[in-house]
Amino acid sequence: MPALQALAIFATGLAAGTINTVVGSGTLITFPTLLAFGYPPVLANVSNNVGLVPGVASGVHGYRAELAGQRRRIIRLGSASVCGGLLGAILLLVLPEGAFKAIVPALIGVAVVMVVIQPRLARWMAQRQVARPAAARPAAGSGDGGDDGDGDGGAPLPPSPAGAAVAVGVLPATDTARPAPAVGGPVLWFLVFCSGVYGGYFGAAQGVLLIGLLGIAFSDSLQRINAVKNVLAFLVNAVAAVMFIALTHVDWTIAGLIAAGSILGGQVGARVGRRLPPWGLRLLIVCVGVAALVKLLA
Repeated sequence: MPALQALAIFATGLAAGTINTVVGSGTLITFPTLLAFGYPPVLANVSNNVGLVPGVASGVHGYRAELAGQRRRIIRLGSASVCGGLLGAILLLVLPEGAFKAIVPALIGVAVVMVVIQPRLARWMAQRQVARPAAARPAAGSGDGGDDGDGDGGAPLPPSPAGAAVAVGVLPATDTARPAPAVGGPVLWFLVFCSGVYGGYFGAAQGVLLIGLLGIAFSDSLQRINAVKNVLAFLVNAVAAVMFIALTHVDWTIAGLIAAGSILGGQVGARVGRRLPPWGLRLLIVCVGVAALVKLLA
């Protein structure tokens, strides 16, 4: 592999790791890059997935403070992500490569649209969270402290409007001490499962889907919701990666370069990625996604 090509793949891994940690659509950077270098779509997708797993894990570690008190939520929804990611990976392996080539342009198109509408989705979620009636919280002395089994009872305080922005790169800098009394019902479990199927099969903008679902379902701060999103995305990517490593060919040079970049990017996303210009990141993602569409449909 030429040195400039290796550097480019490493750089896209770094960018993807940063973006995945902040909101999640890094595959729209790495996957089209691999296509541009001439790699077959399925091989590019599989190697990209394996390479991004360490980066997502790095992001989870960077958001570990926001995960406090969310054990039950993660266990419940994590089971949906694992099952969905497993099914998505199986579908990628058993369906013919022609099916992937036919389906992926539509998936990229959906992912690009999701990235474009994310600011509006974020504003809607912020208004929904702020407007939730105080009556939804247990009254003092009611005997319901909202304990989630982790010993940190109490009901969540409504987030401030300023702290509710979750456009790419605009998550609030602090808000880590709120408990997580809600774990979600069967409808949310099924929707997270479906997002896992999508993530195991392809995965671009999986994080945007998850943030939308969790933001609608829970009144927690979006910072804590983003931390859960990182865990769920990691579970999907990890179970899919295990399937790919065991059952199909992985280009380990590609995977290693993306992994090295995404690990660094995961830390960048957790520390400073939220300060990056959201419009710039979004514009980059949309441009790369459109370029991928053009290449796949040409």
